[in-house]
Amino acid sequence: MSYPLELKDVVKRFGGLTATNHMSFEVNDGESLGLIGPNGAGKTTIFSLIMGEHRQTSGEILCNGEDISSLPTYARIGRGVCRTYQIPRPFSEMDVLENIRLGLMPNNLWQMLTRNPDRYREIELALSVGFSEDDLHRHPAELSMGDLRKLELARTLATDPSIMLLDEVFAGLTAGEIAQIAELINKKRAEGMTLIIVSHDLRSLEPLIDRAIAMNHGSIVAEGSFAKVMADPDVRASYLGGE
Repeated sequence: MSYPLELKDVVKRFGGLTATNHMSFEVNDGESLGLIGPNGAGKTTIFSLIMGEHRQTSGEILCNGEDISSLPTYARIGRGVCRTYQIPRPFSEMDVLENIRLGLMPNNLWQMLTRNPDRYREIELALSVGFSEDDLHRHPAELSMGDLRKLELARTLATDPSIMLLDEVFAGLTAGEIAQIAELINKKRAEGMTLIIVSHDLRSLEPLIDRAIAMNHGSIVAEGSFAKVMADPDVRASYLGGE
């Protein structure tokens, strides 16, 4: 059986530091998986390995049964895998629409010459994540953290992903902004998108996921339903100070 995404015995070492230690897990089609753990647990490193931004020391990363471990990042995006970042990375000299438009650009010159661009797609994406029409020509320096997170999501959705990796999408947001982002995530779940969500905001994360994996020191500590994982004594000791 092949999965949309599967890690097999993945190890990543940075010099003498083991960032991920024989990590193995899979994500089912249309599943929303929560990846939790303290700072330094290796969660963001997992995202970087999946996207090819770092290469694993050993092990395999598979997408729909294909080993993508040696593929460049753009090829992984072409297979439907994309991510957001903890710290938003917009192009500061471009406005909201121009940033989103970059994600809509084809990957090769032939497609660029022959494809008829959908001029309204970037507007549709901007509005779908909660931007108003007045926001469309604003630049990143003019945006709140909530708007920057929305821009990250729109840029990711512009690549037409089937698997989306969301890294700390609630960090720095107000309660209203969190509710807006959560509504968008739930919409994508309903459409059948496969999701992996990293978040320290466990209260906001819980209703958005089908299953959770808790990490510490690059290893899996517990996995299962959110309630089961949070009841695990090792998880409570490691992440909640034993509370």
